[in-house]
Amino acid sequence: MCIDRFLGRDVVEGARYFPVVAILVPRQSGKTTLAKKMFMMHNYVTLEDVDMREAALNDPRSFLAMQRNNHGLIIDEFQHAPDLLSYITCLNSYTFTTINR
Repeated sequence: MCIDRFLGRDVVEGARYFPVVAILVPRQSGKTTLAKKMFMMHNYVTLEDVDMREAALNDPRSFLAMQRNNHGLIIDEFQHAPDLLSYITCLNSYTFTTINR
């Protein structure tokens, strides 16, 4: 997969230095696959799921607390709850990986 070969190392390297890494490339280019492969121990949640989206929109702090694990969190389709990014910014000790389509 092209995106994996070209961006995989850069994404992992970025995550070593920054608590939040966003993968922003064109639709259907393998962002979710890349994130899941590079961060296998991270919890994965998609905001395409209406219940997850509602939880993220209604109580972002609790949503993030409930989804976290010791490794980090992959948030797919985060554009459905853009205010989440403000809450994530405030959390310095936890690594999040976000994906936008």
